[in-house]
Formats: sequence, structure tokens, C-alpha cells
Amino acid sequence: MSFLTLSGINKSFGANTVVRDFDLAVEPGEFVSFLGPSGCGKTTVLRMIAGFETPSGGTIRVGGADVTALPASRRKIGMVFQAYALFPNMSVRDNVAFGLRIAGMTRAQIDARVAEMLDLIALGHLADRYPYQLSGGQQQRVALARALAPRPNLLLLDEPLSALDAQIRTSLRDDIRRIQRELGITTVFVTHDQEEALSISDRVVVMYKGRADQIGTPAQIYNHPTTRFVAGFVGKLNTFDARVAGADSLAFGGQEFSGLRRAGLNAGVPLTVALRPEALSLHRRPGDELSLPGRVQHSSFLGSVIRAQVEVAGQSVSIDMFNRADAKLPVAGAPTEVWFTRDDVLVLPEVSP
Repeated sequence: MSFLTLSGINKSFGANTVVRDFDLAVEPGEFVSFLGPSGCGKTTVLRMIAGFETPSGGTIRVGGADVTALPASRRKIGMVFQAYALFPNMSVRDNVAFGLRIAGMTRAQIDARVAEMLDLIALGHLADRYPYQLSGGQQQRVALARALAPRPNLLLLDEPLSALDAQIRTSLRDDIRRIQRELGITTVFVTHDQEEALSISDRVVVMYKGRADQIGTPAQIYNHPTTRFVAGFVGKLNTFDARVAGADSLAFGGQEFSGLRRAGLNAGVPLTVALRPEALSLHRRPGDELSLPGRVQHSSFLGSVIRAQVEVAGQSVSIDMFNRADAKLPVAGAPTEVWFTRDDVLVLPEVSP
């Protein structure tokens, strides 16, 4: 049975509808990320789960109980914000203890739980410091410990890493995932960062114009996008105008390829196909079946990756290849072949619903 269920959620502010027909079922202990651009409605959905906003329609259930109209203070939910929201006049220890004092726990219970939480975030040695004496990453760890201290049923994180630099973000997201797994707490994480969502989640909800455009595992979202928006938003794509050329073939890039026909496509109907840069190579690999002729425009050495731009049928195509010790940069102006497999070809619907 799902632990968190959102059914038919809608939210409007006046005449502006920001969340539409949103459905989601989150399993106990699952880590689900809402991914999307600014204004897509992801934070609004999170705030409705927390009880800070009331849905205009639909129901929210936590642990089987309808909490749609329940005040935030009675939902037993832990929340971590982008801006830390620590009390500046309280020490690390007192910040973590705040919710426990509100709950009426004894001093001994509070001390034991605070020590447990500080050990979990590895900041016990900083218990007597104040927020201004901590780095951004340390402050966010304290905010996480404070949210978890009262043993909430559900943990919500609203872009908690966006104010941090890249190295700290990577370290802290790994800590968040480790702690979430250790505690087994059901978690919803909001981010606009694709790498964060793909690396940290059991499932990803890609949001677009207030809707869940696609819900799936990180691999499903990346490798098998079901809408044009998801395909273009998650990762990089090379796209080609294409047409159905025969009973089992598609034509694009000036070539016709058999074995690519998808069910439900009628002859002559325009469509778009896409290829990920990392699916392509300038050298035929085992399994490569198809190729497009082209000419190298330029190439770049990026350490672990060599990135080439190749003109194919009048358009520029990006190709990412792993670097090797004996690798040579493709020479600008040289003719070449761009190799890939049939499974690498994504056929995209013309519009997102």
C-alpha cells in the first residue's frame, strides 16, 4: 500500500492554474524527486503535501489518512528549505532540539535524540556553534537533523542544495541519500537539477506546466522519454525531422533505415527522432548497425570525454566519446561516419500533452 497518495490534485491562484490533475503514489521508504524548470508547479505540490497550501481540488493521503484539510502542524512532516531557516540565536544543539522541546520531551530524551542526530550528520563536534559560524553545507546538515529529530512520517526537501557550490552539493546529496536509506523514511525532493534528480532518486516526476509529464525510474526517464518535453529537458539530444518511409522504416538525416518503424505511425506523418550524444561514435563499435555520413566541424578535449561537432545533412550533431590514452581529436573538415544502433533511436511525439 502506498504511503503518500496524491489524487487529482489541482491548485489555482485566482485565474492562474499552477497544478493540474496531478496523481502520484509513493511507496513506504521511497525517495521521489520532482524535477522541472522554474514555474512548473513542483514546489507548489510540495507545499500542498506539507500543508502550507490547500489544494483547489483533489485529496492527499499520508499513511492511509486523508490529510488534505489537516493543518501543517498536525501532519508530522519534516521539512528542509533552500535557505536553511535555522534560528540564528540558537546553537546547533538547540536548533536540533527545537522540535523536541515543542513536543514536550524530557531533557534526557532531548539530549539523547540530539546526540543521535548530530552523530548522524557527523557534526557533534560543532554542537555549541551558531549558524553564522558554519559553512553553508554544515548549516544545511543541521537543518536536515532538525527536520528528522522529531521522527516525522515523511521528509520533504525543497531545493535544499541550490544555494551551495558544486562540490558541496555533490557531497551533501550523497549524505542525504545515505541518511534517508539508514532511516528508511519516505522522502520527496524538489530540484531543477537533472543530475541531482537522476543520481539520488528511486523515481523521478518530471513536471511541465503543472502536470506530471512522466514518472519513472531515473533510467526510464533518461533512456525512454515519453514526451518531447522530457526528452529535451533531461540530458542533451540531437534531433532530426523524420518521416515514415515504408512498412518498417523511417527516413532522417538524408538516409532511410529499416527496422525502425514504431506502432501507431502512419505513412507520410511527420515526426521527430532523437539521438543522445553519448550514443554516437565516429568509430564503429560492436553492435553498431547504422550510420550517417558527415563532416567534422570541430572537436574539444574535456578530460574524460572528447566532444565532436559533426555536420550531418546540413545540421550540427554533437557526439560525446570516452577519452582513451591513445585517442586522437577528430580533425576539422575531415569526412566521417556517425555510428549508432537501432535501439539508440528515440521516436518523439510531436507535442507534450
